[in-house]
Amino acid sequence: MRRHGVEPVSYRIVPVDPHAHLFEITLTIAQPDAEGQRVALPAWIPGSYMIREFARHVVSIGARSAGRAVRLRKLDKHTWQAARCDGPLTLVYRVYARDLSVRAAHLDATHGFFNGTSVFLRVLGQEERPCEVLIEPPSGEEYAGWRVATTLPEAGARRHGFGRYRAADYDELVDHPVEMGRFTLDAFEAGGARHEIAITGRHDADTARLCRDLARICAQHARLFEPRTRRAPLERYLFLVMAVGEGYGGLEHRSSTALICSRNDLPWRGQREVSEAYRTFLGLASHEYFHTWNVRRIRPAAFARHDLQQENYTRLLWIFEGFTSYYDDLILVRSGLIGRDAYLDLLAKVITGVMRGPGRRAQSVAESSFDAWIKYYRPDENSPNAVASYYAKGSLVALALDLTIRSRTGGRRSLDDVMRLMWTRYGRDFFSRREGLGEEEFPRLLEEAVGLRLDAQIRNWAYGTAELPLAPLLKTVGVELAFGRGDQGPVSLGARLATRDRQVEIATAYSGQAAQRAGLSAGDTLVAVDGLRVDERALKALLARRKPGDRLRVHAFRRDELFECELELDAPPATDAKLKLMPGPGARATRLLGGWLGGGRSGPAG
Repeated sequence: MRRHGVEPVSYRIVPVDPHAHLFEITLTIAQPDAEGQRVALPAWIPGSYMIREFARHVVSIGARSAGRAVRLRKLDKHTWQAARCDGPLTLVYRVYARDLSVRAAHLDATHGFFNGTSVFLRVLGQEERPCEVLIEPPSGEEYAGWRVATTLPEAGARRHGFGRYRAADYDELVDHPVEMGRFTLDAFEAGGARHEIAITGRHDADTARLCRDLARICAQHARLFEPRTRRAPLERYLFLVMAVGEGYGGLEHRSSTALICSRNDLPWRGQREVSEAYRTFLGLASHEYFHTWNVRRIRPAAFARHDLQQENYTRLLWIFEGFTSYYDDLILVRSGLIGRDAYLDLLAKVITGVMRGPGRRAQSVAESSFDAWIKYYRPDENSPNAVASYYAKGSLVALALDLTIRSRTGGRRSLDDVMRLMWTRYGRDFFSRREGLGEEEFPRLLEEAVGLRLDAQIRNWAYGTAELPLAPLLKTVGVELAFGRGDQGPVSLGARLATRDRQVEIATAYSGQAAQRAGLSAGDTLVAVDGLRVDERALKALLARRKPGDRLRVHAFRRDELFECELELDAPPATDAKLKLMPGPGARATRLLGGWLGGGRSGPAG
């Protein structure tokens, strides 16, 4: 592939030793820098905001030109520079691939998977050049049935076959994950595009049902952003699914997503209902598919031209991840896959999770967005006290904004209109313009979309730590929100507990609550309470007999030192949310409810 006489950057990748988890990559640079070509492996992958230092998995690397070895000098943790050479420069290196996640690379005798950021060195100064990649199978008869699943454009390879693929530039090259091996493959049409599902791992999934249900979800997403044409912004999309015993996660790309799930989350043949496990999978798929618009094309300005070698800071992840988290389950009810009550149950769980975390009072979701690189993806025992989730609380900010807009405009406008304006202004032609949403632009964009100034709400809810007025807002659509204590029992220790080797350990001592006031902290092991040895069962039985204000004499180990403290029990906080439709809420609330859960401006839910 040549673009106006420009030689492409050429890659070859082969699973050279599946049992040792080694990919071998050959990189050929036709026109290396005359001063000594530099190459670097990315430090992070878009969509997962933590420095992962993929170069640590490079186990060997060498360079040659004109049949002679070329000296390579390592400049920093992920950058190499070749000595000057005449003519093409070829680098051969091996990458250890044993990260069974959606973020990196994994290879064994059952399959191979990689994201380009984990295996393809970036040729510094030539990132805009076209790229070619030759994907080859491992050698051996046992791999004869392997094939390839990716949305990289073919350049000689047959679809799902090994061979040559192409990309317009390095950014596109690393935005198409690749799965190789034996996988189940099925397809459906939605939004004017072909969608494929490739499932790796042992499973008994009903792929026909998966196709039907995902088609409804995908069509609903396309309808949200393009209500007139109802078309997706691509011709082909791929769900790469890794089915394992226990697992959950997803990572978005421009025309595909990599998902990992429990095989029991997938529907089996004969299953009629949408079980809780299957609902979890559908919500994950919906979330990543929404990112096709929101994050992959509509981007914060900081990510419009991201630097893959270092952190890229933005305070807007509460919009790009939080709003996506709001719409992922909302689309399930709008597409008719779950009912209203089931959706309200899901929403109640999100509210409960946010209310149980003291971190919502310590950090705003804008601050959480900025600190994602050092806090959200690196949780510790104090994270519940210090960190607000721009996913979960961000989704509730989206809910509050949506219901505020619907109520104040009588259902004529909604957050859907805001998303459509963002799509029109920043998303439709993103890959040609590379412009993103600026840090201060959202309030004015919202006002333009719906005709309301909500600066104070955005300032308090997203950039401050004020409690969200969810109860009165939900009441406007005929939904009652109440908080109870659930099954927490009559008293609270004010701590999250963990059991290790049958011993009860403090996992988190919540800020200002009973355990912390008594001097207990994370890592302490409870030995006895009121002179009696305790394990998880004994402690639960003891607390069931107590009331708020009672005092306990606690013996605990901190490291190998025994100490004693006195703890005064609290009443458990009322954080467990319950949502239900209000009886006879009135015509206006019924109309707003239909518009909210049905996806229209004021029509009935569908």
